[in-house]
Amino acid sequence: MSGRNAIEIDNISKTFHLASDPTHSLKERLLRLGRKGTEDFRALRPLTVDIAEGTTVGILGHNGSGKSTLLKCIAGILSPTSGEVRLRGRLASLLELGAGFHPELTGRENVFINASFLGISRREITKKFDDIVEFAELAQFIDEPVKHYSSGMYVRLGFAVAVNLDPDILLVDEVLAVGDEVFQLKCINRVKQFQREGRTIVFVTHAADTVREICDRALVLDHGELVADGAPGESIRIFREHLHGHLDDSSAFVPTTESLARISAIALRHPGTDAGRSYMNSGDPLTITVGYETRQPINDALIEIELLDRSGRLVFKTDTDRLGRPLGRLDGVGTIEFTTATVPLLDGDYPLSVRLSDREHGHLLDLREGTHRLAVVSHDRASGLVSLRVDVVVNRAD
Repeated sequence: MSGRNAIEIDNISKTFHLASDPTHSLKERLLRLGRKGTEDFRALRPLTVDIAEGTTVGILGHNGSGKSTLLKCIAGILSPTSGEVRLRGRLASLLELGAGFHPELTGRENVFINASFLGISRREITKKFDDIVEFAELAQFIDEPVKHYSSGMYVRLGFAVAVNLDPDILLVDEVLAVGDEVFQLKCINRVKQFQREGRTIVFVTHAADTVREICDRALVLDHGELVADGAPGESIRIFREHLHGHLDDSSAFVPTTESLARISAIALRHPGTDAGRSYMNSGDPLTITVGYETRQPINDALIEIELLDRSGRLVFKTDTDRLGRPLGRLDGVGTIEFTTATVPLLDGDYPLSVRLSDREHGHLLDLREGTHRLAVVSHDRASGLVSLRVDVVVNRAD
């Protein structure tokens, strides 16, 4: 990284003027002549963010939070209502499915047109054309009109054009979550290659695990306001809290349903607990006990547990439904126990998250994220996350 900023977002905002009472006939329009028929919608409230060259930044937020609007302002597709965006270097963007493609033209023709929009010469795109087609896996269809393409083919071709034009800055909106698993992996591998080459990447996604895996930093938007800007793990925690509830001054989760139920206690029990140790040995059994209290019955409850590593990457996640033990109705006070005969993890502190949800109404009732940690000590000389029992047999020919 050079220490310079690739993107400088200086106090930008975006307001749309929406029809408050749309009219459909000429008579209605004439009768309303002179009256204000619009209302303002603030998609982005003033925000200032600098993104350093060579970093990968994820933008998280619920639907309508303003994340795609922000990306379009960075790309120059939308003009901010106030403020300014400054870029350093060539920018390529893939913000909408098939954006910039003409349905009547062939894939080949659209590649050249798309490249020209990005300021790439015909000679340069000709050199890269075969790489684009190979990445998109569309050699058989490249001379067909794109109106006959499936949505997956649109995405593959659009992404292939964007990543093969040597951009200094790449903007991507949700594309990493589209298409089959093989193509998603291919996209992520190309993103990682860009990271090694020191390029700047900004992408919008709902996939928190992808943010953990590839981002240096994550922004969280909520109703057009920047509510978090920091390390992926911490930003994901805040994103989930804003998605299902809100934060008070102490940054604790405040349920949206006025505490109809809550997680009253969490306890970790393993052989180290009985010995007075705070840590467990790799391979030991473990029981996680979750206490709950309800103010009124919850007809279709779900409890989920999740372990992360020290970098905030997902290690393990399950819930009572996936384990074949649906909770059904919870009423009053009780405990739920999750038990495993062995924890095959290597050394580390693994933050634990527990969520209590009401599936009937789609509410997150309570959340405990990172309040408890599983401390594991391993005597193996292996590295990584998992302790595998491996035998070695050497066969020598005499």
